[in-house]
Amino acid sequence: MFEALSEQFESAWKKLRGQDKISEANITEALKEVRRALLEADVNLDVVKGFVADIKEKAQGADVVSGVRPDQQFIKIVYDELVETMGETNVPLANSENKPTVVLMAGLQGTGKTTATAKLALHLRKQDRSTLLVATDVYRPAAIDQLLTLGKQIDVPVFEIGPDANPVEIARQGLAKAKADGIDTVIIDTAGRLQIDTDMMAELAQIKEVTQPDEVLLVVDAMTGQEAATLTRTFHDEIGITGAILTKMDGDSRGGAALSVRRISGQPIKFIGVGEKVEALQPFYPDRMASRILGMGDVLTLVEKAQEEVDIADAEKLQEKIMSAQFDFNDFLKQTKLMKNMGSLGGIMKMIPGMGNKLSSEQLQQGEQQLRRCEAMIKSMTMEERENPEVLAGSPSRRRRVAKGAGYAEKDISKLVTDFQRMRGLMQQMGQGNMGLPGFDGSFPGMGGGGMGGGAGAFGGQPKPGWRGASGGKKKKKIKKKKGFGSL
Repeated sequence: MFEALSEQFESAWKKLRGQDKISEANITEALKEVRRALLEADVNLDVVKGFVADIKEKAQGADVVSGVRPDQQFIKIVYDELVETMGETNVPLANSENKPTVVLMAGLQGTGKTTATAKLALHLRKQDRSTLLVATDVYRPAAIDQLLTLGKQIDVPVFEIGPDANPVEIARQGLAKAKADGIDTVIIDTAGRLQIDTDMMAELAQIKEVTQPDEVLLVVDAMTGQEAATLTRTFHDEIGITGAILTKMDGDSRGGAALSVRRISGQPIKFIGVGEKVEALQPFYPDRMASRILGMGDVLTLVEKAQEEVDIADAEKLQEKIMSAQFDFNDFLKQTKLMKNMGSLGGIMKMIPGMGNKLSSEQLQQGEQQLRRCEAMIKSMTMEERENPEVLAGSPSRRRRVAKGAGYAEKDISKLVTDFQRMRGLMQQMGQGNMGLPGFDGSFPGMGGGGMGGGAGAFGGQPKPGWRGASGGKKKKKIKKKKGFGSL
């Protein structure tokens, strides 16, 4: 998401490069690029007009900071305006003192409402909040079955009394069940329609009156652009919502929804869906989203993802193995599995500052393919070979057997082992702070060209001169608790 918008903003910065100060004359072209970028991203026209006018006013009135270039200062102004437009701060989900907390999910058909309901339940379960899902969508075929399946998948109970029951009665009984069982949070999945109609709104109003929800969350499809904001405002005017969940943010969404919803509807975006898996739900942080839009990455979200997946004890063991150059193929498989649990390779790279715009979709696909090829070859090895790659380096017969089992040539196995040994040495040096970080020139495992990784090698390639590790030449400290990011 946001690739086109980020590229357009980059064009705006270029208009100011080489200038000695910000003036009305030299920001005119930059503002045109910003306006064009927002319109092409399907941002609401009223939002675009206000956004550009605010930037112009703030840019002209900005004091020039010593040592900061005009284009850098302009980026900061645009960043601040993006954050303000999207809501400034994260608005957490309600947690009522009078249990249970009731969350009413609303939206049209096809927006991913039922899946978002399960995602939210899993998100709350990770916070140690017990949840009951209530299935009131009796109109869409298999909607109740879908919620039951998702509930079983995430180990969250689902309340339903069949497709012939009245939705309002289902909600009433579900809430009573939650109170009797001491459930912390009730999430009610309501019925949607292909478009807004009086029957749907009337039913939602009745369910709301019966359950008195603490949250009414509207699930909207981010790919609908500015229509998502209009939809949010309409639902708010009709039934009164407290926030929105934007789904399909990992798809071909141009960003218009994220930039329009808060300003047009007055209601905050509370969560975003970034994939089809039930784990793919993130709290919405305007500042982090602004960083992604401007190609600055999102390290905080990346760290949080890593902390969810990484076992601290395993991370410390891995660090010790890296420092002693004992990192083996089993460790590599663990790390690739961890990365898959965190999301796609492309999604992870875009959270790393400076990397989001450096890698094309083709390079990212090549990287994904390379990782799969490496996994196939490693899984064809014996346990001894995985733990001691050196035995493969000295045995052509072993390499031929592994190649045959994986469906590749012996030279591919040889290259894998060679690149792995080189990478292990580089990792040891990095851990000791004796060299820069490989890959900051835009290279990444398997993206260096054709064959098994091209010039960069299957696992890393050579570091770019001038980039230094964070330790500045000193030995890194041992990983401490809640610093699970160290295993990546």
